[in-house]
Amino acid sequence: MKNTFLTLCLSIISMVTFAQSAADFVKKGNAALANMKESLALDYYKKAIAKDKKNDAAYAGASLMYSRIGNRQKTKKSKIAFFKAAKSHALVAVKLKSTSSFNYYTAAVAMGRMALISGSKAKVAASRDIKKYAEKAIKLNPKNAAAWNVLGKWNYAVSNLNFAEKAAANMLFGGLPDGDINKAVKAFEKSNSLNPSYVLNYLDLGKAYAQQNKKSLAKQMLQKGLKKSNGMFDDAGYKKEMKLLLSKL
Repeated sequence: MKNTFLTLCLSIISMVTFAQSAADFVKKGNAALANMKESLALDYYKKAIAKDKKNDAAYAGASLMYSRIGNRQKTKKSKIAFFKAAKSHALVAVKLKSTSSFNYYTAAVAMGRMALISGSKAKVAASRDIKKYAEKAIKLNPKNAAAWNVLGKWNYAVSNLNFAEKAAANMLFGGLPDGDINKAVKAFEKSNSLNPSYVLNYLDLGKAYAQQNKKSLAKQMLQKGLKKSNGMFDDAGYKKEMKLLLSKL
C-alpha cells in the first residue's frame, strides 16, 4: 500500500514537472537567483533549455550562473569548464535574440571571466570581444548598469596590462583599443548612478579611485558599499575585499 502511494506521488510530481513550460522554469530560475540560490537557478535554467531550445532567456540565465559559480571553483580546470559553458550558452542566447542587452552582457561576462585565468595571448585576444559585447549591451540598453560595470572593468584591466600582455597586443593586433583608468572611473560612476545598490561596483570604483590616488573618494565609495544590502551570493566576499582595501588606504 505504501509503495503504491509513493509511486502515485512520484507520478503526480513527474506530471506537474512535465506540464511546466520553459517560461515557468525561467521564472523559477529568476526567483532563485533573486534569493541568491545560484545553483538552484542554474538547475531551473537548464530545465527550461531542455523544454525549449529557442528560449534565449534560459541560455542567458544559465550563462550568468556558469560564470558566477565557475568563478568560485577551486581548480583552474573546473573554472575553465564552467567558463566555456558560460560562453557557449551566452553566444546561443545572442544568436537567438540579438536585440537583448542582457544576452550581450552575459557574453561579455563569460569572456571576461575566462580572460582573467588565461595567458597573455589568450587574454589579449579575448579583450576586443569583451569590449565589443559590453558596448553592444549598452547600445541596446543604455541603462544596463551591469554592462557599464563590465566596460569599466575592461578599461581598468587595459590600464593595468603588464609588459608581456602589451607586447602580445602589439604583436597580434598592433595594439588594443584605447582604454584607461579615467574611462574606467566614468563607466563605474555611470553604473553607480543607474544602480546604487550594486555592491560589486562600489568595490570596482573604489579600486579605480585608489589607482588615481584619490584616496578620500576611494574610502567614501568603499564605506558606502559596505552599508549596502547583499543582492548577490558573492557580495559578502566583495565586502571582505572592501574592508581589506580600506585597511590599506
